[in-house]
Amino acid sequence: MPDGAYIFGCEGTKLSAPEKAFFATSQPWGFILFARNVETPDQLRGLTNSLRNAVGRNAPILIDQEGGRVQRMRAPHWREYLPALDQIEQTGAKSLRATFLRNRLIAAELHDVGIDVNCAPLADVVRPDSHPVLRNRCYGGDVASVVAHCMETERGLLQGGVLPVLKHIPGYGRAVVDGHKDLPRVDVSREELNTIDFAPFKMLGHMAMGMTAHIVFPCIDDLPATTSPKAMAMIRDEIGFGGLIMTDDISMEALSGSVAERAQASLAAGCDLVLHCNGNLDEMAGVSDISGSMTQDAVQRGDRALAQRQTPTPVDISALEREFQTLIGG
Repeated sequence: MPDGAYIFGCEGTKLSAPEKAFFATSQPWGFILFARNVETPDQLRGLTNSLRNAVGRNAPILIDQEGGRVQRMRAPHWREYLPALDQIEQTGAKSLRATFLRNRLIAAELHDVGIDVNCAPLADVVRPDSHPVLRNRCYGGDVASVVAHCMETERGLLQGGVLPVLKHIPGYGRAVVDGHKDLPRVDVSREELNTIDFAPFKMLGHMAMGMTAHIVFPCIDDLPATTSPKAMAMIRDEIGFGGLIMTDDISMEALSGSVAERAQASLAAGCDLVLHCNGNLDEMAGVSDISGSMTQDAVQRGDRALAQRQTPTPVDISALEREFQTLIGG
């Protein structure tokens, strides 16, 4: 039987008995962790083991470890990283090498505690009016630079045994409100979107996993991309993204309706997986009931993605860290 068409979070630093029972029954495709789930390396290894034991398989475990504001694992147990855009600007001509090193080091930290998927890179093209919640998480304001830094992020993560997730498809850079609280709406021409916003995702269409953007493009549809059949068809057919597509967190207030209704609409639109992050067991049960199992196409895309999981390429991590610190001036 296919896995459930959802990725779930958990409430704390250890699984409760009800969570273990629910995960065993619902069989989510994977799990996602947040700062509330993180204390120490030993604790985190125990949690990732418990999550996999609950479903009886080597399920993927995701996290957002971009650096800057969005890093769930922090000092004193793990390295702290500058926001991506700040690092890129600071390292100048060496920014591609620094981006690779940063993500190879992040991958080593994640792999060590049993996390094998990182929700990065971001292919959103930053603009002067991009909302602060997004702005310095991005990699640049021109398509070529964004694509180049996404490729180095992907390369660093994969070499460290961690799968990347390309986000936020089909482009979130023009958002001037915070999608955690409001629905961004971008009323520009399709030609401009194709040339700038959608272009990086088209160039990165080989990546095995992607995450949607909760954003409305009226030239495509009045629904958010996550729940829009028109937008999802455009992502598949015109942008040409053939990988596994998960929603951004369906708990975000950018989406309307109940959480279960959002899940149903996302899958009906063409997303492969629903991402539910807050660890609320009642909400997860509703998502599980309404979402059901992955489609056969989604299963195949998921299998192709997981086939890229590899043993980390042997490397002298201390040497890479010294080089990285030199490049960033640390």
